[in-house]
Amino acid sequence: MNCKVEKTENANEVKLEITIEAEKFDNAIKKVYFQSAKYFNIPGFRKGKAPQNIVEKYYGKEIFYEDAFNEVVPEEYEKALEENKIDAVSKPKIDVITMEKGQDLVFTAIVQTKPEAKLKKYKGIEIEKIEYNVKESDVENELKDMQDKNSRLVTVENRPAQNDDTAIIDFEGFVDGVAFDGGKGENYNLVLGSHSFIEGFEDQVVGMNVGEEKEINVTFPKEYFSKNLAGKPAVFKVKLNELKKKELPELDDEFAKDVSEFDTLKELKQSIKEKLEKQFKDREKYEKEDAIVRELVKELEVDIPSGMIEAEVENMMKDMEQRMSYQGLKMDQYLKMMNKTEEQFKKEYEPQALEAIKSRLAIEVVVKSEKIEASDEEIKTKIEEMAKNYGKEAKELEENENVRNYIKNGIENEKAMEFLVANSKEKKAEKKAEKKETAKTEKETTKKSSKKED
Repeated sequence: MNCKVEKTENANEVKLEITIEAEKFDNAIKKVYFQSAKYFNIPGFRKGKAPQNIVEKYYGKEIFYEDAFNEVVPEEYEKALEENKIDAVSKPKIDVITMEKGQDLVFTAIVQTKPEAKLKKYKGIEIEKIEYNVKESDVENELKDMQDKNSRLVTVENRPAQNDDTAIIDFEGFVDGVAFDGGKGENYNLVLGSHSFIEGFEDQVVGMNVGEEKEINVTFPKEYFSKNLAGKPAVFKVKLNELKKKELPELDDEFAKDVSEFDTLKELKQSIKEKLEKQFKDREKYEKEDAIVRELVKELEVDIPSGMIEAEVENMMKDMEQRMSYQGLKMDQYLKMMNKTEEQFKKEYEPQALEAIKSRLAIEVVVKSEKIEASDEEIKTKIEEMAKNYGKEAKELEENENVRNYIKNGIENEKAMEFLVANSKEKKAEKKAEKKETAKTEKETTKKSSKKED
């Protein structure tokens, strides 16, 4: 393989002219022939038994060219990038110059490359002070949640339904007097006030008595996912079969013993406080780092190629698709529900993708400028942790170059973040009223200066 590289007139873009030896291309043609021979049915030969030259004569000599190209080019293209130290960030635009059996395969590939990024400054980044302190009310709210989770439902008698009750109902919905699919349920548990049904439905169940039947009138939202129901008025025939309410346990030492390893409510409260303090510290750390990176990006000087944004959006879409698959949902189903095309969805993701790229590039500049490195010992420790979490052999992961690079980059980025935090400055957070006053003053100053210029 031979490769010539030249810069194009566009920034962060190169053109590669790659030549692959005729022998290698011919071998790829043979390989493709053997892989697909069984599909060819040529008169005078048993199916799949016609020689290569006969197949080429019958279907045309170019019959195997495209598949042979796809067989040999990806590996050679990657090798050309590696040998010429080209950090490609986009899919290549391929143009075939020569593709003929018995001749060298020659093609060009135009690809966008990773841009050079610079930071005007990265030490002394200033952010507002971020601090979260655990209040007594935070502990009480946690206790209330625990109390709620350990509540039990008891039957309500001798009163109408009210908010927070669980109403066990039969219902059937009609639009223009006709029952619609999915509009019927029996002994359905509905928590009144939860807003889990169409707006206005639960409000009309409130006040009903057990055994009572009633017609409830509602209107489907205009944005309702089912287009044949969206915006239409509907009538639901409802019967209240049973009514239940939550009965909360007493918050005392017995409660603490039932829901935790502690003997007293005081000990449980202390444990909750300590847990919240750790959560708040983690939140402080995350938000502080996030704020520093946002300010750091403002100091970034870089020209980001369109292909880099496209690739980032593709990765984000793949991640989202994987997350949805856990819920049994496919991307095309989701897009249909959202009434959007894939292109529209990708366009909406572009600003988020751009910010992610800028953040990554900014951190990389810090890593490079400060000569931050991950030691072999640190990489080994992380790999062992990963192996344990995924139930794999550490040696297997260590030998995987992609895994090693992923771990190495993660450690170095973490160290860079620690460096940025240590070298940042915190200013006292402005109160909302002060911020509004400052914005008002700035606005008035701008108006006055505009008048003077006029």
